[in-house]
Amino acid sequence: MLSLEGRTAIICGLANKRSIAWAIAQRLSAAGAQLAVTYQSERLKEDAEELIADLPGARSFQCDVAQDSEIERLTASLKEHYPRVDTLVHSIAFAPADDLKGDFLNITREGFRISQDISVYSLIALSRAAAPLMTNGGSIMTLSYYGAEKVLPNYHIMGVAKAALESSVRYLAQNLGPRAIRVNAISAGPIKTLAARGVSGFSDMLKAQSERAPLKRNVEPREVGDTALFLASDLSSGITGEVIYVDCGYNIMGL
Repeated sequence: MLSLEGRTAIICGLANKRSIAWAIAQRLSAAGAQLAVTYQSERLKEDAEELIADLPGARSFQCDVAQDSEIERLTASLKEHYPRVDTLVHSIAFAPADDLKGDFLNITREGFRISQDISVYSLIALSRAAAPLMTNGGSIMTLSYYGAEKVLPNYHIMGVAKAALESSVRYLAQNLGPRAIRVNAISAGPIKTLAARGVSGFSDMLKAQSERAPLKRNVEPREVGDTALFLASDLSSGITGEVIYVDCGYNIMGL
């Protein structure tokens, strides 16, 4: 098993035990990483801290990424508690529910702004905060989805956000490469998370994936966690600016 002993990872976006962030946190913790785990708001604090208590030595921090002041407060706390940061996991995405319904033509200006701010700009803002703490280089990763490049019913506004997220990964990789910081995205297949419930017809997406993917099944959260562990380790030292698919091969299929 890969070891992350002596390393610190920030996991941003924990909501509940169904979160992809939770699967990644469990995997990195089992490999020996010391974790700093963030949750969005006071409303999510109790559930998040109950989960985090199962991760040896992990600390929890509240951080609403829509507020620069909270990102600054998180940065100050990280400096206080850790000598350096080695990994940043960005598992954050949001769009207003009404803008995930109906025709793409009718998405609102405000819905578009919010989806880009929370789902995309937050990666840039958190990377800017974490980079100075990555004094020995490091690995930044985010979570994307196939809707970034192909049209999927009812995913529309988030598809545009994920496309911008993947482009941001490439620009950040170029910008941070001289500091030995790698930036990549994991494009996971559909998983039953809290966020996924907001996409109409999500069960149809699961069914289509399991029928058409070469492996004839849906991806498991632990498999995304395994890929995150690889990206956090030295085995991925030559990989940056990439989108790595963990979707049982669904993305390669034409029909």
